[in-house]
Order: sequence, then structure tokens, then C-alpha cells
Amino acid sequence: MFNAPLHPSSLSAAQHPLAVYGWDEGWEAEFAPYAAQGLVPGRVVRVDRGQCDVATPDGVVRADTAFVVPRDPMKVVCTGDWVAVDPEGSDPRYARTILPRRTAFVRSTSSKRSEGQVLATNIDHIVICVSLAVELDLGRIERFLALAMSSSSGEALLRTSADSWESGAQPTVVLSKADLVGDPVVLSHLVEDVRAAAPGVEVLPLSSATGEGIEVLSAVVSGGTTVLLGVSGAGKSTLANALVGEDVMTVQAARDVDGKGRHTTTTRNLFVLPGGGVLIDTPGLRGVGLWDAEAGVGQTFAEIEELAAECRFHDCSHESEPGCAVAAALDDGTLAVRRLESYRKLLRENQRLVAKTDARLRGEIRKDWKRKGAEGRAAMAFKREGRLR
Repeated sequence: MFNAPLHPSSLSAAQHPLAVYGWDEGWEAEFAPYAAQGLVPGRVVRVDRGQCDVATPDGVVRADTAFVVPRDPMKVVCTGDWVAVDPEGSDPRYARTILPRRTAFVRSTSSKRSEGQVLATNIDHIVICVSLAVELDLGRIERFLALAMSSSSGEALLRTSADSWESGAQPTVVLSKADLVGDPVVLSHLVEDVRAAAPGVEVLPLSSATGEGIEVLSAVVSGGTTVLLGVSGAGKSTLANALVGEDVMTVQAARDVDGKGRHTTTTRNLFVLPGGGVLIDTPGLRGVGLWDAEAGVGQTFAEIEELAAECRFHDCSHESEPGCAVAAALDDGTLAVRRLESYRKLLRENQRLVAKTDARLRGEIRKDWKRKGAEGRAAMAFKREGRLR
């Protein structure tokens, strides 16, 4: 006797054809009003030129993005989004709406309008790929982490222990091309340097050439959605191929002169992983501007914020005030000067960005500058009077 296949709407979330893309009961509940309208659920696997590829219960389809590209760049459809799509037979076929995002990785654009750019959405793991073929840039790693730790739906990640995070996307730092570091002692020192810059974050040396670390990373990212981030030449495309288990991304060698890549990846692509979960590969990032990342900066430099809480004065600038716990840590070597300078730099950058869109904050910053200027002038006048006596 012939049995007709079950319609996706009659299946449990675990049995749903989109389960391999991350479909669950939460998404099913969010989509219910659109299902009643006859629309089809799907996950965006690629966006380009006014259209997007969407994985639906019937396979990957091409959909027009006219309804999901509003004026606000933060709400533009992105790889990783769940959308409601016109049913089969519609011509043209549109992505009608985006389901509310659970998480998003956002950076500021190079635009003078201080806009945010969403790089990936609904992510559970963020893998920051750093090449060991060039000199380590610990400041850039801290910058990536500050953004990663702010990559939730409007709320920053809350760390509950040295290696766990209460919400948002879990960051991991991968040190790629580890096979190029011939001395294991040197490799060990490099790993420790990155761990010092990324407290509480897993740091994994890895080589796609030898396979070292691939199995460990595969276990870390199995289940959920992982986004792969890094600059050009960091080995992201090679790593994506290793995780997916086939050559899904074209790979080009980095330049020998400076180790920089050639932007092999030009779009953000989503792939199903053989061990479960999906991977979003992204183009190499030339710039990583902060976006509403104050809490992320605080989490990235948690040890400095903990020291600051012990300072005698709550508004301590950690420069010359008595009873400064941060200055004491600098003196005894438990806190590196480079680390504090990086913390201050990221906080200033984030404050400038927020001030561009917040008139009240701009006023507060101006008042603070005036107060510090007045205090500085008063101190100089006091010194001059002392010398004249």
C-alpha cells in the first residue's frame, strides 16, 4: 500500500527537513503565524545582488530580497537569518519577512554615518581564525573578542566562570597554520600569549595541512551555528573545507611578502557540517570596527574591571591616584602595560562611536573633558604658586 510522505508541518521539530540547519521548536513557534498564511520557512545560506539562496523543506531555492532590505542596515537580510518565503509556484518568489534574530555579529562600517553591519545571525559559536604565518597581533584578537562577546540580541554575554558564558555566542580562537611553527616550545609560548589576551576563551592551535586540531574543533562546533571570522590570509577557507569535509571554498595562497590573503571568499556562505550544525564562512575583514561593544570590552578585559572595582576612588583613571589597584598590578607585573593600553583604546573607540548617535552622551563627554581640563589647570596653577613662594 502506498503511503504519501508526511507534510513538514505534521513533523516534530527534530524530524523537520530543516532540522540540519538548526530548526527547532522555538523557530517553529516563531513561524506559526506565517505558516497560517501559507508561507514556507527557510534559512538564508547566501545573499547577493538583490536575491538570496534559502534552504527550505523542498531544497535550496532562489528568492528575491525586495521585502527584507529596509533602509536600516541592521535589519537587512543576512546569511543565517530564518525567513518566511513564498510557496512553490510563486513567480517571482520573495523572502517576505525575517524571523526575530537570537544573536548577531555586528561591526561598525567605514561609513561616516556610523552604521552597523551585520555579518552573521543566529550564531552559537564564533571561531576567530588567526594565522601563525605572520606576527601575532594580540590587539586585533582582543578587538574580535570584544565584538564576539557582545554578539547577542541586544544584551552582552555574561561570563559565569572562567570558561563558560551565560548567553550569546561562544568564542573560540583558532591559531591556524600551526605547522609553520617548527619549534613546539615557540608554539607553546604563542598559545600562552593568546590565552593571556583571551582569558576564559578556548585557544586551539590548528593545522589544516597536517590535520592537527581539526577533530577537536569539529567537536567544539558540532551542533548549532558557527561563524568563521578573521582577516584575509588567516586560512578560513581552508579551515572551512576541512570542517565541511569537502572543497566547498576556493583556496588561494597568501602573499609571501606579508602573509596577506587575496579575498578568496567574497560572500558569506552557510554549509551543513557532517558532525551536526552549520558553518558560516565570511570574507576576510580588513577592518573590525566596534559596535555597541562596551560590555564586550568589559568581558574581554575582565581582570582589569575586577581590579578597577578595588580602587579607592570609583572614578579612578588608573594613572596617578592613590590606592589604585590597577596601577599596583602594573607595578608588580600581574597586569601588562600593553593589556591596559588596549583596554583603554577599545573603550575610547566605542565611546566615540556611541557618542555619534547619542546626543546626551556627547554632552556628558564634553562636560567630562571640561572638568578634567579645569582640574589640570588648577593643578598647574598650584605648582606654579608653590615654586613662587
